[in-house]
Amino acid sequence: MNRYLKVSTGQHSDKGRKPSNQDFHGCTMPAGPRLGMKGMAFAMADGISSSDVSHIASETAVKSFLDDYFCTSEAWSVRKSAERVLTATNSWLYTQTRNSPCRYDTDRGYVCTLSALVIKASTAYLFHVGDTRIYRLRNSALEQLTNDHRLWVSKDENYLSRALGVDSLLEIDHQSLPLRNGDMFVLATDGVYEHINAEQLIGTIHQHRENLDAAARAIIEAAINNGSDDNLSIQIVRVDQLPEKRSGEIQQQMEELPFPPILEPRQTFDGYTILREIHATSRSHVYLAVENETGTRVVLKTPSIDLRGDPGYLERFLMEEWIARRVNSAHVLKAGLQDRPRNYLYTVTEYIQGQTLKQWLIDNPEPDLETVRGIVVQIARGLYALHRMEILHQDIRPDNIMIDDNGTVKIIDFGSARVAGIVEATTLEPNEIPGTALYMAPEYFLGEPGTTCSDLYSLGVLTHHMLSGRFPYGNQVAKNRTASAMRRLKYTSVLDDDREIPAWIDETIRKAVHPNPDRRYRELSEFTFDLRHPNQKFLNKTRPPLLERNPVAFWQGTSALLACVVVYLLTI
Repeated sequence: MNRYLKVSTGQHSDKGRKPSNQDFHGCTMPAGPRLGMKGMAFAMADGISSSDVSHIASETAVKSFLDDYFCTSEAWSVRKSAERVLTATNSWLYTQTRNSPCRYDTDRGYVCTLSALVIKASTAYLFHVGDTRIYRLRNSALEQLTNDHRLWVSKDENYLSRALGVDSLLEIDHQSLPLRNGDMFVLATDGVYEHINAEQLIGTIHQHRENLDAAARAIIEAAINNGSDDNLSIQIVRVDQLPEKRSGEIQQQMEELPFPPILEPRQTFDGYTILREIHATSRSHVYLAVENETGTRVVLKTPSIDLRGDPGYLERFLMEEWIARRVNSAHVLKAGLQDRPRNYLYTVTEYIQGQTLKQWLIDNPEPDLETVRGIVVQIARGLYALHRMEILHQDIRPDNIMIDDNGTVKIIDFGSARVAGIVEATTLEPNEIPGTALYMAPEYFLGEPGTTCSDLYSLGVLTHHMLSGRFPYGNQVAKNRTASAMRRLKYTSVLDDDREIPAWIDETIRKAVHPNPDRRYRELSEFTFDLRHPNQKFLNKTRPPLLERNPVAFWQGTSALLACVVVYLLTI
């Protein structure tokens, strides 16, 4: 049985000697698959005493973070999810101040500090702006993890240099830390940490190990007794158990659903009628089926019988529908409707009436440049939709591209995809190189993780292959496993005496497939733009010499230069 993430918490807040409490804190600890995919979130905000509405800012900041973070895509990384939420909250607070009578005095506006902690799988993610602090207590050693965004003008005068709602642009400190069982985190406002020392804090927590709420109350009481005249808030989080492995939706399906039987045409199966087998390989069995209630044709895929004992294979198998259900693009395979529970382990996706790009290239061995451009642009749009969700396809090749009867190009097969949110949700390390060697970026063979530039490289290789039938570096990329060897790779041009391809197109592709990812295009849109619009840098680089472009002008210029030399020599 899987071990799930377990934590213990204690928290307390008090107005202290102030007339009201402008601090706000909270936490959200979901259960089941949501816990595995998004983790647990804790947040604390501290208002500023000069503002009468700062308590509204504190409450809004904490509630927005705890509510909206869990509404972000499961495919997103913790950092992207948190930063999107905090940026939106900051914009709202800043706008409220600008629309208030205090628009020119931010010290009286909707301003607060915020420190947030997300614990997901075996990693802690910290997000911080202002002077609320986050500490880690490990082996009786207390370590401050955040830096105070406070500027001291003099010994007695200081002000916040960063806070939520101060400016339209927000700079957030963030970091991620590996977790150990027993790690403790403390979130505290300045009313607490300025009036209690580390020894007293650690001792109080250890004294009340079994009741962290009591520990929080005791620490605040001690800070008040030590002279604190501000609002006081503290949260204590202890990691009691780290998960053994990911416990998300895909893992739950693997554990709960039985494998389907071998299917036959005209057989009724789980609300579908099997029409025919599309193909069967050692990896999966694929069938064309009809959804009985709607009459919609779908593709139903069942896992390979030989690989059903391989958890890694099953995760990749289920990944296709998981991704297809979360990416909305005309150029990405869509998932089938899921309006009822399933009784077996299988996937359902849309049925595309058409052919793979591989078959299309067999039927059209020398496609014209404009047709290739149209296909590449559509693939790029699909990749952009994936990248926007922090998903890398990692296996762009002709077999994984479909062209339907209307000419729409769709990306299929996400078995090698890397989803940022899922990578963070697992404690397991990937044990193989994804994708197909001829189309894979060199960095994969160097043991480096892929980026969006890696998918762009694969698209560049595909473009090169469609135009030339060759590959930019032959089969040499997979044979080289050092950076120096990659630098020695020799690019093979797409230019051919029998085909009319502009030289600047070749330079565009050369840049897209550069062995060094830092020297490729940064965005897919830059690559597709240069495929249609000659880049001036490439025109200057590929421009033939004057002797070839205009021999008459070349010889006239040469003659004029020689005449000047003769005249000069005669006059000396």
